[in-house]
Amino acid sequence: MGMTLTEKILARAARRSVVEPGENIWVDVDVLMTHDVCGPGTIGVFKREFGDDAKVWDKEKIVLIPDHYIFTADERANRNVDILRDFAKEQEIKYFYDITDRSNFKANPDYKGVCHVALAQEGHTRPGEVLFGTDSHTCNAGAFGQFATGIGNTDAAFIMGTGKLLIKVPATMRFVLDGELPPYLLAKDLILQIIGDISVAGANYRTMEFAGSTIAAMSMEERMTLCNMAIEAGGKNGTVAADETTFAYLRDRTNKPFEAVYTDTDAKFYSQHHYDVTKLEPVVAKPHSPDNRALARECSDVKINRVYIGSCTGGKTSDFINAAQIIKGHKVKVPTYLVPATQKVYEDLFTQKYDGQTLSEIFLEAGCIEPAAPSCAACLGGPKDTFGRLNEPEICVSTTNRNFPGRMGNKEAQIYLASPYTAAASALTGYVTDPREFLS
Repeated sequence: MGMTLTEKILARAARRSVVEPGENIWVDVDVLMTHDVCGPGTIGVFKREFGDDAKVWDKEKIVLIPDHYIFTADERANRNVDILRDFAKEQEIKYFYDITDRSNFKANPDYKGVCHVALAQEGHTRPGEVLFGTDSHTCNAGAFGQFATGIGNTDAAFIMGTGKLLIKVPATMRFVLDGELPPYLLAKDLILQIIGDISVAGANYRTMEFAGSTIAAMSMEERMTLCNMAIEAGGKNGTVAADETTFAYLRDRTNKPFEAVYTDTDAKFYSQHHYDVTKLEPVVAKPHSPDNRALARECSDVKINRVYIGSCTGGKTSDFINAAQIIKGHKVKVPTYLVPATQKVYEDLFTQKYDGQTLSEIFLEAGCIEPAAPSCAACLGGPKDTFGRLNEPEICVSTTNRNFPGRMGNKEAQIYLASPYTAAASALTGYVTDPREFLS
């Protein structure tokens, strides 16, 4: 019997020829990522268990990325970054993307922004490897044909000291999406459709493997959106097999060798699901769960207070390009917050053009709020002075990944998850809006 992509990666990492779903195996770790929210706790456990003078297993395989609660006056949030900085210096961590001047993020050449997008942009996401991160959306990196998943502080501390982790091999659910993607749909629509079909528990501790002609035609950033939200269905990880699109993305970002693996034709799957994407429509996830799916056109009577375009899921360059296609030449009816995921995305807003104008020109002429400094910002709520945070019980259409009560701040706020197309269209009407109203 053959193996799936995930099984092959884990077999290699366990130095075995074959593994099967349900087996508990020790794997060698290629990359460990932690950020300002979970980093201090991870460091604390590491020192407690391995000793104050202990050294990490490999100072070039740990990536420290402050990104969550950065641009705030909250002293505890600021202290978290200080702890990362002290640890990076003590351990001589090679990849620490520091920020020291919060008043001007552009004055910090090492600062990147949101960890999941930064990991990809900096070449840390490589096919065939194993990546663990202290963040549930670490599965974002599965778009590169790698095994990537989120873990807790204790597991991360163990990896820091040993470079290994004991995990159970997940069974694989295969999602085959075929057909040319209609011009009004994006990857966010597809993953919300799937989560709505199988529920937030439908993939519990299983791999979600995405394949088919639709996936093959997708950009890396759209594939990242798909894999990013595997966790919203309970998935252990999401994967897309590496191909020339993957290799082209990585060519200028890493010189480290890697070896892609592929699912065998006789691999065994937990389940298989097939979609003809030409038959799908724009969707949203209504409050308060990512699986509370509805067609966007069915929610046209929902009056909103704001739109938020950002996060690891919806704050990439292509997400803003897609939003700009809708917004160009119009005026927004509600406050529209723009939060680029990384410094690179921020720069792209002011250099990349659509139809003769830079993205920032399009957004500012439409009345959007000036693009914020790159970070997670209001996606995880944060301190009350966090940009875009829902401090009142407002209704928001957001390109983020979760809409649980209190996720973006106020516990009474209502969040409608949507694609950049749908978010942009909603900004122009002040209601949840099907983007086909603005796409010819």
